[in-house]
Amino acid sequence: MRGANVDVICLGRAAVDLYGEQLGVDLPSMRTFRKYLGGSSANMAVGMAKQGLRVGIITRVGDEAMGKFVRAELAANGVDVSHVSIDKKRLTALAILAIKDEETFPLLFYRENCADMAIQPSDIDEDYIAGAKFLTITGTHFSNEQISRASITAVDYAGANGTGTVLDIDYRPVLWGVAGHADGESRFVAADSVTKHIQRILPLFDLIIGTEEEVRIAGGSTDTVTALQAIRQLSDATIVLKRGPLGCAVFDAAIPGDINDGFLAEGVEVDVHNVVGAGDAFMSGFMRGWVQDKSIEAACKYGNACGALVVTRHECASAIPTKLELDDFLERRRSNPGLRPDSQLDLLHRLTTRKQDSREVYALAFDHRVQLEVMAKEQGVNTSQIVKLKEIIGQALRLARDRNDMDGRIGLIADSRYGARVLAKFTDTDCWIARPVELPTTKPLQFEAGDNVGLDLVCWPSEHVVKVLVNYHPDDATPVRETTERRVLELYEACIKTEHELLLEVIVPEDSSQDDTTVADVMSRFYDLGIYPAWWKLPPPTVAGWAQVNRVIDTYDPHCRGVLLLGLDAPEAVVATGFEAAAGQDKCKGFAVGRTIFSAPARRWMSGAISDEEATEAIAENYIRMVKLWQGRIAS
Repeated sequence: MRGANVDVICLGRAAVDLYGEQLGVDLPSMRTFRKYLGGSSANMAVGMAKQGLRVGIITRVGDEAMGKFVRAELAANGVDVSHVSIDKKRLTALAILAIKDEETFPLLFYRENCADMAIQPSDIDEDYIAGAKFLTITGTHFSNEQISRASITAVDYAGANGTGTVLDIDYRPVLWGVAGHADGESRFVAADSVTKHIQRILPLFDLIIGTEEEVRIAGGSTDTVTALQAIRQLSDATIVLKRGPLGCAVFDAAIPGDINDGFLAEGVEVDVHNVVGAGDAFMSGFMRGWVQDKSIEAACKYGNACGALVVTRHECASAIPTKLELDDFLERRRSNPGLRPDSQLDLLHRLTTRKQDSREVYALAFDHRVQLEVMAKEQGVNTSQIVKLKEIIGQALRLARDRNDMDGRIGLIADSRYGARVLAKFTDTDCWIARPVELPTTKPLQFEAGDNVGLDLVCWPSEHVVKVLVNYHPDDATPVRETTERRVLELYEACIKTEHELLLEVIVPEDSSQDDTTVADVMSRFYDLGIYPAWWKLPPPTVAGWAQVNRVIDTYDPHCRGVLLLGLDAPEAVVATGFEAAAGQDKCKGFAVGRTIFSAPARRWMSGAISDEEATEAIAENYIRMVKLWQGRIAS
């Protein structure tokens, strides 16, 4: 084998999963669906990457929106997508699923002439295969002669270059054409043609993994032991038999007369929510141990636990645990064998699956409503002009981006009351976007959309960060403080349901007592309530204050996306001082400054002293100057 560039390459299915959100009903009664990355090979690739392996994938997606989604999700999860081909003639595959009960999962596959089934031998790069430790292929990608040729080309390249080969039998009768479209849920239909096809490829693999149904189709017998023995006659591979809650059995030599005489790894007892994807999760965990030369016991332990955790959740790829999450589960299970997935695991899953991005954020914050309404009144103009002003600010941000290489770091915070047009123009770009939900100036906190803020978030684009500003001090009167805390907690829980990131902006009232520990104490209080924002937006701490902020984040949530500094309409020189104090603080990921940048030009524009173009130019220059102040801050 040549020098390894990745640990594992997955070849096979990459699709979009549409999972029904209503539980306990069949597909005809389903009203809404949630979109996820799907396809067994894509699921496994993501799962292995989450387990710390270097993973690539060979597949095809359509030249359309769903293909872009699949590719983006793979990349966001750390999978190398350099060999994901764009098929201009075919669509990305879809799978539609309902969760009827713990044993019934109606499933429809939309895979007629789909992109990932059109992989050609020319898509297979021998150097890429040679640079991997292992090549993993699913059985579906041997289900017809054309796709089988491409898969065998990959296996041949692996054999010629010392790359290990792994087969996940992955038998879905409907995908082999031996069951009808309505039988997508079916796991086993006996078919001699399928058995013969699979048996031709079994000798090509070093590791073969399958459920009892999959082993039976591969071995050509409804008796599992007989089927295993038939596989052994064709292959010297290590065989892993997945047995669901019973765990798995491993055979690396002759097959005994009883499954229980093989190597057995116990399963994990959990409450089942959705079994679809359990096998992909098992492979993700098992390959962590296999690739890293762990014992077979360890590999099985990882695989069984990954599969168990996924069946407790709604989706598949995004439900597969991270390495930290899996290790926590296994550690606590040793001390409590009856442990089931719990709130601690759910929290760890959310924190460790955030899409990490090392880029800084240079956000222009113009979500102001009351302040601009006051400005409009002072200048004697209708509040409808605020809509136009926000479009000018958005244009200034685009102008600044075009004049300077911001490397995808531009950001904005804008409201939907006056800034809806700006939000629409910047959504689906590389701009970081946050939106406020608070009703301005309220204490205790109230939401602009009313008490059922979660219903509002359902309609938001998933990329929009939910920003909430709280005027809060630990010594606030108890009813006021508790009301604000309860509402922030309700908002956080809504963000979990809608899968939005939360940005918590903390403003400590000027007339209250405060020192270098006050903001950190506020942060600790919200963490203690069970609120884990992805982002904090804070007044610039002093160097001593930063020590306290860092301590709190390190203690509660080292996976926090970071802190953005706000401006509070302070003069540039004051903002620059705060920037300088943030130099060298790795928790600080940028700024979200507003009125310091746009207030003076906005006032002049409202008064009619300058034109739209002049206002745009002035705001753009002020923003560029703020970026340069940030980039030029002095290390303390």
